[in-house]
Amino acid sequence: MTQAIASAVVHDLIGIGFGPSNLALAIALEERGQVQGPLDVLFLDKQADYRWHGNTLVSQSELQISFLKDLVTLRNPTSPYSFVNYLKAHGRLVDFINLGTFYPCRMEFNDYLRWVASHFAAQSRYGEEVLAIEPVLHLQQVEALRVISRDSHGQHHVRTTRSVVVSAGGTPRIPTAFKALKDDSRVFHHSQYLASMAKQPRVSSQPMRIAIIGGGQSAAEAFIDLNDSYPSAHVDLILRGSALKPADDSPFVNEVFAPQFTDLVYQQNTAERERLINEYQSTNYSVVDIDLIERIYGIFYRQKVSGVARHVFRSLTSIENAVADGQGIKLALCNTASGELSEQHYDAVILATGYDRQLHRHLLAPLAEYLGDFEVDRDYRIVTDARCKASIYMQGFCQASHGLSDTLLSVLPIRAEEISASLYTHDKQHKQNSVAVERLLATAI
Repeated sequence: MTQAIASAVVHDLIGIGFGPSNLALAIALEERGQVQGPLDVLFLDKQADYRWHGNTLVSQSELQISFLKDLVTLRNPTSPYSFVNYLKAHGRLVDFINLGTFYPCRMEFNDYLRWVASHFAAQSRYGEEVLAIEPVLHLQQVEALRVISRDSHGQHHVRTTRSVVVSAGGTPRIPTAFKALKDDSRVFHHSQYLASMAKQPRVSSQPMRIAIIGGGQSAAEAFIDLNDSYPSAHVDLILRGSALKPADDSPFVNEVFAPQFTDLVYQQNTAERERLINEYQSTNYSVVDIDLIERIYGIFYRQKVSGVARHVFRSLTSIENAVADGQGIKLALCNTASGELSEQHYDAVILATGYDRQLHRHLLAPLAEYLGDFEVDRDYRIVTDARCKASIYMQGFCQASHGLSDTLLSVLPIRAEEISASLYTHDKQHKQNSVAVERLLATAI
């Protein structure tokens, strides 16, 4: 392995990932720093440049929450980083008002995020994947953290920090039946939709047969895009449920995404937290916007009218097996209602199967003995034992303790404020340690 590049700088905070969560935190730290003094902050992201779900930004997809739930407005409506100020800076404020909607397309929201991220170029490094976070010990105490990353050229980097915030996002969930096909370019997760579809070979004179696995918003958006952008494609929408179910975004239910509801969830015992989260699953998981459901139903209805069955809706269907053969990807399907078995061949299979959120355990494995079972305080700081003086925060991995909004955009500004306040408190205490510890940190690389 090439010798790692080690930095002598001791950062106050290194952020793992630079998606919306850490971008909101960067703003909150900048604005707090104008009053309390700046911190030395650096954000690392494995993407080559700033993109928010870049491979899923099909032309028809819209944001599912109000633009007022941007990176700052709930915390500071006068911030120059608001979505409204972005529109003004790009000469589209009046045009957006004329749209008469609270829901911008995701393409525009991605552009808003890129615009905000451009203001933090000096504090961010792209193309660096964080591999591990290790302890820096002094007198058997964890006084700092060593962040090890690898850039796009394979070069390793080692940096030292007093605190980290892990906001690395979810990892694509691959069903067991497809794990053996992980290196087959014809089978891919929805997170890679645009890039993977662009690479699919066209079968000569034959329409592509494509399977979409899943019954949530991602599956529905992929179906609509394939219907519109690939007019010769034949698509099977395969889901275990009996129907596409609408997301519940009614006003009273939407209050579960209010910042105050985070307090309510956190104050409950474990059993009650689980009950609350399960009660409101229909707001976010395996559900689809009603407008999209109606459009998809219309597509299938018009097929009945025309008598031309281009697409197939396969509900109550499980995938028993998936193999690659000379005809493409062969799926063994089971109708869970009748028990009937069948086989279908496809040129491509899209896995709209969601995400797992366990990456934090992998990154923090070298610190496991200090972290217990990853219990998190109200300020999103992991509860460590007395030997660990460094602060470790998490964003997007705290649904079990903080509620459904933890993986969504709804509470970003408020959460960023809570973490920034906690960070300043703990950083001040940390810097009051002895000169010997400061010398240790300076040589910890």
